[in-house]
Formats: sequence, C-alpha cells, structure tokens
Amino acid sequence: MSLIVKICGLSTLEALDVALEAGADMVGFVFFAPSPRHLEYDAARALGQRVRGRAQKVALTVDADDATFAAIVESLRPDLLQLHGEERPQRVAALRTRFGLPMMKAIAVEASGDLAAIAAYAAVADRLLFDARAPREATRPGGLGKPFDWQLLENLDPGVPFMLSGGLTVDNVGEALGVTRAPGVDVSSGVERASGEKDPDKIRAFVRAARAAAAVAAKPVTSPA
Repeated sequence: MSLIVKICGLSTLEALDVALEAGADMVGFVFFAPSPRHLEYDAARALGQRVRGRAQKVALTVDADDATFAAIVESLRPDLLQLHGEERPQRVAALRTRFGLPMMKAIAVEASGDLAAIAAYAAVADRLLFDARAPREATRPGGLGKPFDWQLLENLDPGVPFMLSGGLTVDNVGEALGVTRAPGVDVSSGVERASGEKDPDKIRAFVRAARAAAAVAAKPVTSPA
C-alpha cells in the first residue's frame, strides 16, 4: 500500500494548487475559529471546487455541533470528516450515520496510556490520526508543530488505517516513518513560513521526502551474501 500524504490547514488557492501539483493524496481544511487556518464557508466552497477530484477533501473540526457539520458538508463537499476534539466514540458513530461520510478521529498522544482509546475509536472510525497532545494552556488541539515519542507507535496495528501527525517536517518525516511504519502522514505547521501561511517550497519538499522515506521503508531487508 502506498503512503497517504495529507497537507492540512490549506486556506489559499496558491497553497492548494501547490499541494495538488506536488501529489498530496488528501488536502485538509480547518473549520475551527481559534485556528489561524480557519476557513469561512464561502472560502471553503471556492477551495473545494478547485480540487476537482485530484485529492480527497478533508474537513477538520473540533467538537462541532450538527449545524456546523451541515454547513461544512454543504460548502466544501468533503470526502472525509476529521474530528480533532474530545468527541466520544458514540458521537463519531452518530456523525458517520447522519452524514454518510467516512470519519477520521484524532487521538492525542503523550504517553503509552493514551493508546488505550484506540479500540473504542477503531470500532467506529474509518481512520485514526495520532497527534501530539497539546499543552494544557493551548487554545487548540493541533497544528502546534510539536512531535511526540514515535516509539509509542512502533509495531502498532490498530485494525484500521492510521496517520501520523504532530511536528512533522521535511527534516524528520523520514525518521518518523522509519520508526512507526505509518501508512499515512499529515502535516500543517511543518510546511509553513509563518503561522497559518503555507510555504510552497516546503510543501513540495515534504511530499518528496515522505515519498522517498516510504519507498525506503518498503524495501525488503536482505541478508548479506
């Protein structure tokens, strides 16, 4: 299975075009007012129409209500809903049923105990995303450029596809994939020149580095002659 690369927090046509041209499999759009990457619905509609099936559109929310989800679905027409808050498994299942869309649930990771939530969410979500747990004083749960101990995910098999997020950059995505063997990576702040402002060169470089690392990880280990 080839690596899934997601560029998240896209908010301009320029950045979106670069992500698509670089070969991103998923493009993420944030609907959460405290985030510098937050989108209004009119902007989301224009960006969503620009994708034209070249990648999967992912809508990221944080503990949103049903009316917000309905507005997001109407404007963006997402292929996937990403739940990045404290949504319980029952909420994930209810949203999946109501909107008929695949769900990706983020799980905040700081210590091994945080992985105890995997079974409950894997039973109701189509994909999991492992992100660094935000500091207590943070105003948002993700996009903070902070990695976690990737060794916690070594040899992990949650039973559903998963993605690695949290502090990924062109410089460390190879190491992260080497440790976790994650089938997908998700980057936002790691491809920015300033908070909420994507850097086209960093987007291109990240996608190249991730693909190269995945190709190396996929090679079988051979014994010396």
